Amino acid sequence: QVQLVESGGGLVQAGGSLRLSCAGSGRTFGRSNMGWFRQAPGKEREFVAGIRWYDTVIDTATQYADSVKGRFTISRDNARNTVYLQMNSLRPEDTAVYYCAAVPACLRCRGENEYAYWGQGTQVTVSS
Repeated sequence: QVQLVESGGGLVQAGGSLRLSCAGSGRTFGRSNMGWFRQAPGKEREFVAGIRWYDTVIDTATQYADSVKGRFTISRDNARNTVYLQMNSLRPEDTAVYYCAAVPACLRCRGENEYAYWGQGTQVTVSS
């Protein structure tokens, strides 16, 4: 069992930055694949970024949606049981509720239905 709590959301102007944190608890957090998803009003929840637990080569451990590639960076600190999402060059279209998710094993690790545990979400609003 993994419990997740997101923080770090807020209101920022376009071009600004935010760093989201996802604090996890549970014995298996360090061995969980982690993902960030977001859901904008009237839209379906979509994959943003993911990081695998077993791969120490960062280029293969992480993956991103095309819409955030080059602007967002996902990272994890297993000693702190925390996953981060650094968001730079924010755009109004990044406005959404951002969710952290975890799962012990997944294939592509990009699908919402692949993840077993979810946080409550944190609101990110980017003004133009």
